[in-house]
Amino acid sequence: MIRRPTSSREAGLFAGSEPEAKPRAAAFQANIDGGSRGNPGPASYGVVVRNERGEIVAKLKKYIGRMTNNVAEYYGLIAALDYAQSHGVRALRVESDSELLVRQMRGHYKVKSLDLRPLFERAKKMSQTFESFRIDHVYREQNAEADALANEALDETSGKAKPSAATKTEARPKLPQDMQSAPRKLRAQVRNGVLHLLDPLDLPENTEVEILLRPAPKN
Repeated sequence: MIRRPTSSREAGLFAGSEPEAKPRAAAFQANIDGGSRGNPGPASYGVVVRNERGEIVAKLKKYIGRMTNNVAEYYGLIAALDYAQSHGVRALRVESDSELLVRQMRGHYKVKSLDLRPLFERAKKMSQTFESFRIDHVYREQNAEADALANEALDETSGKAKPSAATKTEARPKLPQDMQSAPRKLRAQVRNGVLHLLDPLDLPENTEVEILLRPAPKN
């Protein structure tokens, strides 16, 4: 069989050539945080999303009910992943101050909690849909914006948020008759850092009270 010499044009096309790699998509960044007051207790998450230029494009926050801190962290991660998917983001970097969540997502820790397992599996599956996904641990002070959003969601739900101009004139909950004329003394006890009332107290929702701490007299 006679072999035809390879032309210079063919040599340029095939000799040692490799297909060009697609340019890597610029990554969006999502800072996530989840918290619970009581663990378990009232819980929420906060998410701050920045585009490839570092500009904030979304702030997400939500009260999620009575949960643990770790469950709330996963809810925040899933919210960030869902936002990125729905907005066509191809590359995403997530930052969280939860070492547990980051190590579990990286495969360094096993997920033993029955509460976390379905959330982990969902987040892991969602993260695999991106061309590029990365999750890193940061210190709490580097995650302050997401932490503030999570706390805002909790405060708004519990009625502690600062009133807007439209709500400043709203009447406060009316106190019971026996508390309108004079303060009422109640017995309380601190257990595990939480103040528990020993006397029954029936107050309207979102009533604000002042507490004066004074040691009980010794018997």
